[in-house]
Amino acid sequence: MNGRKVVLFANTDWYLYNFRLSLAQRLRQDGYEVVLLSPPGEFGPKLQALGFSWHAVPMNRRSLNPLREVGVLAWIVRFLRREKPDLVHGFTIKSAVYGSLASKLAGVPARINAVAGMGYVFTSRDLKARVLRPIVRQLMRSALNGRRNALILQNPDDVAIFKRARIVDDRSIQLIKGSGVNCSRFSARPETDEDTQAPLRVVLAARLLWDKGIAEYVEAARALRDENRSVRFLLAGSPDDGNPASVPRELVEGWANDGLLTWLGHVSDMPKLLSEVDVVVLPSYREGLPKTLIEAAACALPLITTDVPGCREVVSATGEDGLLIPVRDAVALANAIRLLDDDRKLCRKLGLAAQAKALSEFDESIVISKTLRVYSELLDPAPREVVVASQRERQI
Repeated sequence: MNGRKVVLFANTDWYLYNFRLSLAQRLRQDGYEVVLLSPPGEFGPKLQALGFSWHAVPMNRRSLNPLREVGVLAWIVRFLRREKPDLVHGFTIKSAVYGSLASKLAGVPARINAVAGMGYVFTSRDLKARVLRPIVRQLMRSALNGRRNALILQNPDDVAIFKRARIVDDRSIQLIKGSGVNCSRFSARPETDEDTQAPLRVVLAARLLWDKGIAEYVEAARALRDENRSVRFLLAGSPDDGNPASVPRELVEGWANDGLLTWLGHVSDMPKLLSEVDVVVLPSYREGLPKTLIEAAACALPLITTDVPGCREVVSATGEDGLLIPVRDAVALANAIRLLDDDRKLCRKLGLAAQAKALSEFDESIVISKTLRVYSELLDPAPREVVVASQRERQI
């Protein structure tokens, strides 16, 4: 036992369970005492059933009430003073800001913040997001700086944005691509003659947010249906009621009733779903580094995604491991799906190349090892000159 305690803090228990459970298990295996913190939800009890200490924070993602938010921050400060962790690791922008501010006030020695993508405030064009943007930027600047502090970003575009905006000290930024995928859980389906003759099965698996490219996906489905192509469009995911960009449930039900697509709702067994489809698409407007694409790649499935930050880390611009299309372009999406429908050998070729990349770059063992190295640097800090040299070596 190393006797150290860490708090993993996210804005949903769903995120902790689906994206950071393997990290929590590895930390526990290495002798850390792991405490999980998030707003209440159905996954909290599941985390407790796995033997973790999980606590519900009274935080509402939609709240903009200043008094309520000050109360939430005070609650987190009291919680951290009681738990006395050695390190707090926050995920997503709101948890990163609140967790860091509370950690400073509670005297927590070290802080790590992982921001996957820039979120609604930085990507939406609506008035509310534009008003909040400078406020959130200043909060991040105040919260995310300081000694023994690291900011983990998932793609080079976000690194460039943070450096350009001077939100944090450049030396605190670490690039770790994604949260990792246990690639051993996913495998390629054996190719059969039936695969080349059956209708192409396409899936978009994501939270049902407009910025995931849901509208473009529906338009592509409509265009190919009008051509009388026998392509099956599947949609896996549920609306995110706490997000202003959520797609209304009744609208999704309408698309399904019109026969444009089959709505599967939330899917917990991704290996099974991916074994039953031929193509995975994600026409997102922006990502950190999309786990769905990596899971699909691990299954040797061909990928269609947009040429935006995060997505272009998984699919190369050269096109050997997937198809990149312009953002917000339903015609380009329909063209890419049509291409794969007409050329099933290309599907296989792209899928195998994507699988090789997933195994070599995005397996969770790689991501977790890099994350634990950041823990070690903060909890056992070397002299500054050694740390700076180490960071330079990693960039070479």
